[in-house]
Amino acid sequence: MPDGSLLSGLTRAAAPARRFRQRWVSPLLRRILLVNALPLALLVVALLYLDQYQNGLLEAQVTALREQARVFAGALGESAVRTTDPDNPKLVPEVAGSLLRRLTEPTPDAQARLYAPDGTVLADSRRREGPDGTFSTEPLPPPLDHGPVLRIIGWVYDRVLGFLPHTAPTTLVDTTPSAGGPDWQPNVKEELRLNSAGNSNETAPYIRRTKDNRLLVTVAVPVERDKHTVGIISLTREAREVDESLFTVRMSILALFGLALGLTVLLSWYLSLTIARPILRLAEAASDMREGLGRSGSVPPSLLRRRDEVGALASALSASSTALWERMDATERFAADVAHEIKNPLSSIRSAIETLRRIEDPSRQRQLLTIIAQDVVRLDRLISEVSDASRLDAELSRVTAAPVDVVPILRTLLELDEATRDQDNDPKLEIVAPPNGAKVWAVEDRLVQVLHNLIGNAQSFSPPRGRIVVRVREVGAMMELCVDDDGPGIPDANLEHIFDRFYSERPKGESFGQHSGLGLSISRQIVEALHGQISAENRRDDADRVLGARFIVRLPKV
Repeated sequence: MPDGSLLSGLTRAAAPARRFRQRWVSPLLRRILLVNALPLALLVVALLYLDQYQNGLLEAQVTALREQARVFAGALGESAVRTTDPDNPKLVPEVAGSLLRRLTEPTPDAQARLYAPDGTVLADSRRREGPDGTFSTEPLPPPLDHGPVLRIIGWVYDRVLGFLPHTAPTTLVDTTPSAGGPDWQPNVKEELRLNSAGNSNETAPYIRRTKDNRLLVTVAVPVERDKHTVGIISLTREAREVDESLFTVRMSILALFGLALGLTVLLSWYLSLTIARPILRLAEAASDMREGLGRSGSVPPSLLRRRDEVGALASALSASSTALWERMDATERFAADVAHEIKNPLSSIRSAIETLRRIEDPSRQRQLLTIIAQDVVRLDRLISEVSDASRLDAELSRVTAAPVDVVPILRTLLELDEATRDQDNDPKLEIVAPPNGAKVWAVEDRLVQVLHNLIGNAQSFSPPRGRIVVRVREVGAMMELCVDDDGPGIPDANLEHIFDRFYSERPKGESFGQHSGLGLSISRQIVEALHGQISAENRRDDADRVLGARFIVRLPKV
């Protein structure tokens, strides 16, 4: 069994290959290649059949060969027939042989044979007399040879097409191992029978592929003299033009296919480089973020600069990473702030308990117990509001904003204020809103919480018998809600800090611990979650004197 060092070495050796496969031969690249190459392959398969083209060439070859055989038959009927007996004319073999040789000289790849009615060979255009007086049959020219490479391509091509479905060709080619070669001869008696029945034009040609890959075409035509059939002439020719034409077309198609396939591979590779690899890099960046290695700059800048869908994805991932880290930092700060705020009442309670143990004065003991009770109430309020603030993000992510009319909510708050307000000491709430309502995209419960917080904050800072005015108006694509009070205003340096958690700027004379400092922070959290804005400013007169504070909330209108 190999030891640990050997296994670790094998693992390290296999890692580059695995990274290569993931980066350069990704599943997306394979899919791109398949999608791009499949239509091309189907087109090539459709073109490579060429059945119709081959049939047309063979039919033209048969037609030309048949016309040539008829010319030969006519010449033989006129020049090579003995007519001593008008009722029984006969062919003269010597004359017929010489005439056949002269007729076939322009076509050296053809062979003509003349048969007597009993099937005997009377003449052969390729029969030659040697110097010694003996006769021999000259073979047809050797078959075409396109070289070993092209022969292999043709062999593969034929085998591939053999597995594909074919339509029945109109011109049948005999490709069986028993197909006749150049020495094949027709059934003369059958040909004469068909001719005597008046069906000579229906005699089918015999087309075969020989063992040495020759494509031979043979036609048989009767030789007639004075309406008497004196023999049969068969004309055999190698259809080299058909093979050459088919070979040329096939090689052209294969060459174009190779070129198109090369372009397809290059284009697919380009798409992989511009799509698959950037996605892998984004996945690596996301993995780095998950491992805590990508707090900043995890997404490659080159992807962020792209102006396409990958660039949008990279920007979204970068923005998500930034927002996630900001949320984590905010959570960390929030936890620290909560710990600090809870520590203060706990320290007060601990100090009061320690003092309570040392004194025996009942009045002092009651004062310390009162302080302890107030701190407990303060802790309870603080914990409740911290819990609400913690649940707020999750709740807002689950709910969907809906059209909400602000005016009925404000009127309900106005009725509650009128029912509970001290006429002599509390400020008066006023509503200025459009008569036909003002609808915004919001979550109704949370919008009520925001308005309640803002109005409550204005009430705590307003002087007795002051005015709190809530105005609603339309500003472009937003609906604006302004809450004005007659209080002392907000220090200019704290106009932004008042929305921070546990902000402790409270009006003079208010009992300590009555507020947790989370109300405005929660309000901003709700408004921003609803894609709105919240801000604060001071109201001033012409002399630049502060008349009070103003809180402005803008929410998308319906």
